[in-house]
Amino acid sequence: AREGIQLRRHYSAAPVCAPARASLLLGVHQGNSRVVRNNRFDQPIEDSHTLGTVMRDAGYDTAAIGKWGVGGGGQSHVPMTAGPHQRGFNYFYGILDHLAGHFHYPSESRDVFEYNGYASNPEWKNIKDQVPQTAYSTDLFAARAKQWIVDQRKFARKTGKPFFLYLAFPAPHGNLVVPGVPYPSGGGLKGGLQWVKKEGTESVNTAFDAKAEKNKDTYIHPDNSRFPNDVAKRHSTMIRRVDDAVADLIRLLKDLKIDDNTMIVFSSDNGPHNEGGADSRHWHGAQNPQFFKSYGMMDGIKRDCWEGGMRVPTLVRWPARIPKGQISLHPGQFHDWLATLADVAEVPVPARSDGVSLLPTLTGHADQQKPGIVYAEYNFAGKTPEYKDFLGEHKGAQRGQQQIVFVDGLKGLRMGVKDADKDFMIFDTLNDPQESKDLASSKPELQARMKAAALSNRRASLPSKTVFDSALVPAVDVKGTVSPGLRWALYEGDFPWVPDFRQWKKPASAHGVTPSPSVKMNGSDKRGVELTGYVKIPEDGAYTFYLTTDENKGSKAFVRLHGMELIDADKTYEPGAEVSSDLGDRKNPVYLKAGLHPIRIGYVGNSGTASKLVLKWEGPGLSKKEIPASAFSHGKESR
Repeated sequence: AREGIQLRRHYSAAPVCAPARASLLLGVHQGNSRVVRNNRFDQPIEDSHTLGTVMRDAGYDTAAIGKWGVGGGGQSHVPMTAGPHQRGFNYFYGILDHLAGHFHYPSESRDVFEYNGYASNPEWKNIKDQVPQTAYSTDLFAARAKQWIVDQRKFARKTGKPFFLYLAFPAPHGNLVVPGVPYPSGGGLKGGLQWVKKEGTESVNTAFDAKAEKNKDTYIHPDNSRFPNDVAKRHSTMIRRVDDAVADLIRLLKDLKIDDNTMIVFSSDNGPHNEGGADSRHWHGAQNPQFFKSYGMMDGIKRDCWEGGMRVPTLVRWPARIPKGQISLHPGQFHDWLATLADVAEVPVPARSDGVSLLPTLTGHADQQKPGIVYAEYNFAGKTPEYKDFLGEHKGAQRGQQQIVFVDGLKGLRMGVKDADKDFMIFDTLNDPQESKDLASSKPELQARMKAAALSNRRASLPSKTVFDSALVPAVDVKGTVSPGLRWALYEGDFPWVPDFRQWKKPASAHGVTPSPSVKMNGSDKRGVELTGYVKIPEDGAYTFYLTTDENKGSKAFVRLHGMELIDADKTYEPGAEVSSDLGDRKNPVYLKAGLHPIRIGYVGNSGTASKLVLKWEGPGLSKKEIPASAFSHGKESR
């Protein structure tokens, strides 16, 4: 924290782990996550751009170590189709399913997997039998991460590749399970945790300590022994172990002389919890967030969309680029990291990403920061706990369907939503982090805009059902007159995916207006086109949209309506095929009010021949047909 920047208003994507990690990996907020929302643990995330694929395709060696939880198997009871090796990571060592994160000696009861994409015959292996039952998860994953970095740097000296590591510690999640031995002295290349070969296997050195078996789950860090109860001693020791591991990793970067130009992002996937976990072998009760007041100056814990459940500690350290000792109160969210890392790697931000690059804020140029969106939805029964520190109106608040959206820097929050027209509570969380003063009664115009933003930035996710899914998305008011056709801008470049051209740093080489997306556009051999404007919806109701590109090699497209993901013809798209706004073979119509709706279409192609996009619709009184040119226009949208 002292050596980098503290992001003090950074938000997890959801107040629980699985949806938060899905959004982090995919770079989308929960309104556009197609599969993993709410409590859909172990469901396989969609085959789309991820932190792994973007960084791998940018020329980085990629590894995921620790907890995955979004690949299939486990509680989902479906095949593993989205393992880390299937979502862009060259190497994986860790636990696949969500519940394995409750077991801090994982090989006692759960499976441990490894995948080495650098092997001559890479295979996904269950290596549980090769992991000593004395291996504590924080130690095990930190040591494996250290060794992977060492191995990668030796290899990289020949290839020049940088690396990207996604290190997901389970602690302090689930049961209050502690190590058996102290943290080894020193750190880095020669000290601290080390990956060693012993007794016919490879593991962390602490697993082979002579006291490891006898003292398993007993070690309390001396600094924490003063606390008056076992729960607090254990919880704080688990956190200290992660802290020591991060210090060990930083020491390694210094020993390898890559510390200055290595960026570290440290965060958490939800607020503090009061749940004991599933490991019956090591049951010690549940953490009480009140003891350390882990929610700080906020109300709410895990599963709450109050600030305490979603606003998470986030630190970023990069000595070469990030000035020391910074504190930022700029609101950001998990989906911003894919855009940020794409920016760091100097590749385009994928059009599917809901995020904006935070690099200006991180590097001391907050005046150049593009505004982003903070949005979340989460449905879970139960109530906010009645902790003495919480405000009276927050104690025992019914959760149910929760939704938050930020507009003009203010947070809209609604809980127990059974009607999509329910009013938001409105808070100035910059100056009122406890959410003590509801501003809704004084801001009726903002209330309407928050409701519109909440509906226009999301799509339904099947099989999940919410009260928002069939609510009509309002049209926009436009200042002045609108003109026929869509604006287009041509960008030169060899684009590996459809970019968010709003974040592309090179200017357009040409501009113009086209009657409709179906107009042929000639360009250079490698090009990208962005079309923006409005589509006029003739009647209230449910609509399905269809898109077809030309058959040119590399042709891809991505369509947004408002802020929602409408059509994805990008990562898995076959040029010339027709794709719809449905979810595969499952109907997923868009419910729209009559009037003008902002549309943004990105297209890339790698052929010198003419490109072509055809956009069709189907809706009330409309059989499936091409959208007429008369439906498209451009102008200025009002706020």
